Amino acid sequence: IGHPEIFPLLLTAKTQEIFNCQPDEDVTEENCFKCIKKEDIIQDLKTRAKTSDFHPLKKVILEYPGEELLLVFDPDFQYGQNFYIVASEEAKENLLKSLATAEEKEETEEENREETLEVHKPWVSLGSEKEVEEESVKERDTKIKYKISRVRRRFGAPITFSDRNASDEKDSYAECTAYEDNTFSIKMLERDAGLQRAPKLRETSTQTKWTYPKNASTQYCPRQLSDEAKAESLSSEALKKFLTAVHIRMEIALQQNEIMNVYFDDWKALAQDQEEDKPDVYLKAYQSFTDVQYLKNRTISCVRWHPTIYGIIALSARKQPSYEEQVNLSNKSLLHQSAILLWSFFDPICLQLVLKAPEDISCFQFNPSDPNIIAGGCVNGEVVLWDISKHEEKLLSAKPVADEITGSSEDEPRAAEPSLMQVQQSSTEPSLVRHCAASSIPYTHTKAVTDVQWLLCNSEDNQKGGTSESRDENYLQLVTCSPDCSILFWDIPSIEHREKFLYEKIKEERRSHMPSDVPDTDEDLDLSWKPLIKINLRERDTNTEYGPTRISLKELQYRYKPPGKAKSLSALRTPIKEKPYTEMSASSSKNLEVLENISTDFFVGNEDGEVVYSQWKKKTHTHSAKPYTQKYALHTETINTLQKSPFFKDIFLTIGGQKFAIWKEGLTSGPILQSSCSAGRYTAGQWSLTRPGVFFIGRDNGNIDIWDLLKKTHEPSHFQNITKAIITFISPSSVSAEQHFLAVSDNLGVLHILEICHTLCHPSSNE
Repeated sequence: IGHPEIFPLLLTAKTQEIFNCQPDEDVTEENCFKCIKKEDIIQDLKTRAKTSDFHPLKKVILEYPGEELLLVFDPDFQYGQNFYIVASEEAKENLLKSLATAEEKEETEEENREETLEVHKPWVSLGSEKEVEEESVKERDTKIKYKISRVRRRFGAPITFSDRNASDEKDSYAECTAYEDNTFSIKMLERDAGLQRAPKLRETSTQTKWTYPKNASTQYCPRQLSDEAKAESLSSEALKKFLTAVHIRMEIALQQNEIMNVYFDDWKALAQDQEEDKPDVYLKAYQSFTDVQYLKNRTISCVRWHPTIYGIIALSARKQPSYEEQVNLSNKSLLHQSAILLWSFFDPICLQLVLKAPEDISCFQFNPSDPNIIAGGCVNGEVVLWDISKHEEKLLSAKPVADEITGSSEDEPRAAEPSLMQVQQSSTEPSLVRHCAASSIPYTHTKAVTDVQWLLCNSEDNQKGGTSESRDENYLQLVTCSPDCSILFWDIPSIEHREKFLYEKIKEERRSHMPSDVPDTDEDLDLSWKPLIKINLRERDTNTEYGPTRISLKELQYRYKPPGKAKSLSALRTPIKEKPYTEMSASSSKNLEVLENISTDFFVGNEDGEVVYSQWKKKTHTHSAKPYTQKYALHTETINTLQKSPFFKDIFLTIGGQKFAIWKEGLTSGPILQSSCSAGRYTAGQWSLTRPGVFFIGRDNGNIDIWDLLKKTHEPSHFQNITKAIITFISPSSVSAEQHFLAVSDNLGVLHILEICHTLCHPSSNE
C-alpha cells in the first residue's frame, strides 16, 4: 500500500540459481539489491513459459522502459514474498541512492570510531594481571642433569656380548623393590581435559559372484487312469455325494455369470471419465455490489437473476429490527427506503432500476413467462406487483459494445471493465419504478410473506393479465405463504387494472401536496387486489398450527373455476363482501368438488423446523372430513430452504438450523439423506443448476459448504470462506456452457458474485 511500483515475487531455488540471487550467498540482508537484465528475464519467459516465476508479472516486465530491473531480497516478507521487483526507473534510482548513502554513513561511522580509539585514555590496572600471573605455568623444581661420556678411542669399536653370572660380580645386580610414592596419592580436585571423537576408517569391498547362464525347462505329463480306474471312480459313492452337495451352488454361480460380469470393477467405472490430475474446486470472486443509500445497516433478504438479460441481478433488503421493533411493524421510520435494486455487471458503480415498495421486501420472483412482471412479498403481509416493461430497453442497453469486450467470443460473453465514458454516462440517478398492484390489506397475510412462487399457465393471454376464454375461469398464477398459517393463490390483474392503479397512486401523491380546502372531484375506484383461494394450515380439532416459511408445489399448473350458476356450492359459498376468496381449512374439506382441476399436493417447511406434506385434493366418494397430512420433525430451527431438484421432480432439499436433509416424494419413512448436527448454523442453500449431485449451503460464519454426493456424503467435499458476516441468500445462474455464477449475500448489505469452477459445472457421464 502506497508503493504501486513494487510487485512482490516468489522465486524458487531453481530461478535463484539461474539469476545468481541465492539468499545468504549472492544477496544478503545488508546487500539485498540485484540488477537483472530485462533480456535474460524475457528469455526465461520464452524458455519456461508458464512455469517461469516471472510469468505473473509478464506484462509489467515487457512494459518496463529500462534495460535492467532491480530485484530486491525481502527476508522479512514485508510485501508478502521473498523478493520484489521495482518497476519504475525513478524508484530504482532512489533505492540505489539510499544504499549508497547508507554505505557512506557506515564508512564515516567507522572513521569516527577509529579516531575515538586513538584519543582513548591510558590503560589503568584493575588487578587482572595478578590473575594472569597466577594462572601461568612456572617450573618450581630444579632439573637434574645427567652427562654420559665415552673414551674417544672406543668410538666406532665393535661391540661383543657375552654371558656371565650376575652374582659373581659386585654391583652388577640391583634389586628394585616396590615402595609407596606419596606423589600419586594426592587427591586431584580439578582437571581440564579435552576429548575429540574421530570415526574409524575402514575400507571394505564386495563382489557379486557371477555364474554362467544355463537353459532350463520343465515338462509335465498328465496322469492317465486306466478304464477300470475311471469306471470305479465314476461309480463311487463319494463322487455321488460330492455332486449332490455342490450342484445347487454350481447352478447359482452359472446363473450369476450369465446375468452379470462378476469381474467388473464398479469403483473404476464410477470415475471412468475423471482425469487423473483432479483440478482444484474453488469459487472465484468475480464482482461485488453494495449501496450506501439503500443497503447501509440492512440485510439482504432475497437475490434473483434476470431470466433473459445477461448480467442483470436484483436484490431486496430489509432492516435488522430488534424484538420490540418486530412487534410494532407499523412504525414507518423503521422501514425506510424500501425497494428492490437492479444492478448490471457492466456498470457495477450505479444502479439500473429501483423498484419502490410500500414496506420492506422479504422475498420476490421474476415471472418466468414474462420477466418484466415481478411479484414481491412485504414484511407486513402485502403482496406487491411491478411492471418494468417500459425500462427493458435500458436494461438491454447496459450490455457493452462488442469492440469493448476483449478476449471473449459471441457464444461466451464476459463482463468487461467499465470505461471512463461508461462510468460518466451511468453516474446519473437510477430510474424509480412504482408498483402497479398491491394486495388489499384486509384479505392478505397478517405476517411477513416468506415465499413467493409463480405458476405456469396454459393461456398466453393470461401471461399479461388478460382474461381467459371463459369469464368464469381464472388462472392461478401466483402462490404465497406466511407464518400466519395461510397459503394464498392469486391471479394477475389486467393491464387496465394496473394502469388505473398507477394513476391512482400518482393522484394520491398529488393530493398530499394539494391544499386541504381544494375539493376532490375524482371518483373512488375499487382497485384492490384480492386472492382467489386461501388455505388455512390450522387443525381445529387439535389446535395445531403450521406456520409455513417455504412451500414446494407438486404441480405448477393450476386452474380455478369459482362458484357459478351451473353448480350449487352451499359448503363453500361465502358472502363476497366479507371474503372474496374460497377458503379451505382442515375441518372444511368435505365438499371440494369445485377444486377437481387443482392439484393441491404440496410440501411446507414451517417455523418449528417441521416438514409437512399435505394432500388437499379429495375424491368424490371420500367421506373423510380431514385431508391427508403428515409431518416430519427433523430440523430444530426455522426452515430457510425448501427447494426441488432441477433434475428430479420428486427430490427436494430442506435446510434449517444445524441440519439439512434430502427427501423423496412418496417415501414416508423419512429423508433419504440427512446430515449430522454441524458446529454452526446453516442459513441458506441451493441446488446446482448443472450437476445433479452438487448443492451449496451457506453458514453463519461466512463459509460456503460445497457438497458433492459422488465424492462424500458425510461431510462437504470443499468449503470456502466468502465473508465475515452471516450468509443470508444463495442464487446460482448458468450464463453459458462455460460460465456459471453464484450470487451470495450477507447481513451487512454486500452482494458477492462468484464464478464457479469447471469441476462444479460439468457433470460426469453417469452422474
